[in-house]
Amino acid sequence: MALPPPPVKPDPNRPQTEQEVREDLAAAYRLIAHFGMTDLVFTHLSARLPGEGHRFLVNPYGLLFEEVTASSLVVVDAEGAPMQDTSWPVNPAGFVIHSAVHRACEHAMCVMHTHTLAGMAVAAQSGGLLPLNQMSMEFDGRVALHDYEGIAADDNLSERDRLVRDLGDKPCMILRHHGLLTVGRTVAEAFYWMYYLEQACRIQLAAQSSGAPLAVPPAPVVRRARDQFGTSATKGWLPWQALRRKLDREQPDYVS
Repeated sequence: MALPPPPVKPDPNRPQTEQEVREDLAAAYRLIAHFGMTDLVFTHLSARLPGEGHRFLVNPYGLLFEEVTASSLVVVDAEGAPMQDTSWPVNPAGFVIHSAVHRACEHAMCVMHTHTLAGMAVAAQSGGLLPLNQMSMEFDGRVALHDYEGIAADDNLSERDRLVRDLGDKPCMILRHHGLLTVGRTVAEAFYWMYYLEQACRIQLAAQSSGAPLAVPPAPVVRRARDQFGTSATKGWLPWQALRRKLDREQPDYVS
């Protein structure tokens, strides 16, 4: 039987509506849960809403990622305070990192932060992410490092400046002794970086746990592999459409 034609999706270069951003972000929450990258109700994914001013979407505090829907996402201001009526609390302290990155970085329409086993394990290693695999090599020169200063909260506002400085124009960051962070011009792009950064960390731990000597390719080879991946403005768009179709089949309530 022939496959049906693919559904028509928005042009990735066209500015999205608020509803489209809501559906993409809700999809990202469901997919982070699906791929085992959650920390109960902690950590956040956030997205800047189109239009004037600082308005962002974030998850209600207390919902599991697998429970998030497009309509349950809460609009907050740059400090994480709700800008709409909501029956669920919002965690402003959990938005400290997100607000700093959103406000300072033009390329950070979406910010994702995780506390995964693999991500936190690599964040505890002095060598950071190693180019041990073709998948890992895409991150050469694209992963920033931020040293640990304690739990990110409003009592250390100066850390926001250092975090933004450390991130620079990179799409990814390892927060030492903490976890992973990615940004993107779209939810699709931020998810692409987070998914593959997580995979790169898992590969590294698997290789290290074997006990065999690690083979790191020469720097010119790593750079060539990285450049072959490209830097398209629509990074992650194709797999994102496939993942949205998966959710449409298996968890259609995410758009509600």
